[in-house]
Amino acid sequence: MYLVDRDAHQILKYASTGVLLSTIGVRDRAALQAPFNHPADICVAPSGELFVADGYGNSSVHRFAADGTFIASFGSPGRGAGEFIVPHSVRVSADGRVYVADRENNRVQVFTADGQFLDQWTDFKCPMGIHIDAGQTVYVSDQVPRLSILDLDGNLLARGRTFEHAHQIYTDSQGNIYGADTSTQRVQKLARAG
Repeated sequence: MYLVDRDAHQILKYASTGVLLSTIGVRDRAALQAPFNHPADICVAPSGELFVADGYGNSSVHRFAADGTFIASFGSPGRGAGEFIVPHSVRVSADGRVYVADRENNRVQVFTADGQFLDQWTDFKCPMGIHIDAGQTVYVSDQVPRLSILDLDGNLLARGRTFEHAHQIYTDSQGNIYGADTSTQRVQKLARAG
């Protein structure tokens, strides 16, 4: 299990038993470049590589090998393609595309693993969480507040008001949806019907 310790500027990897296995970043030391300055999210790509949205202090996405060795970063502050203002969440699809919830730019940006800009989706208000399930369906929570469900090319499949402020969003193998709701300070579950 990977945890983002935003204020300590670290990524922590734990065994399911609770034993700390490794860390990335120096505790309590912010960096203007990699590794971190108040990171927001981490994901493990299908390749095993790690991608970190370094959104609160930096405007970057960092890429690491599975063992935590730094590979590269992409992104800079701004509103153009490949630029971010609070990259808040990151996920990688089975085909290797990297999806970033660019919160304060009201969009999701899509990249190659090397950081080459591919596309942007703009019909959001401060997207906070992004998740890609095993079937390669994309879930995005924003501050409207609502949940949008899309395909990998950004085509809207469904949308509705759900969680108040789901800072992050996940699904389980049964199709249930979980939101880490900051307004109620709890994890909420939407059970799959039928």
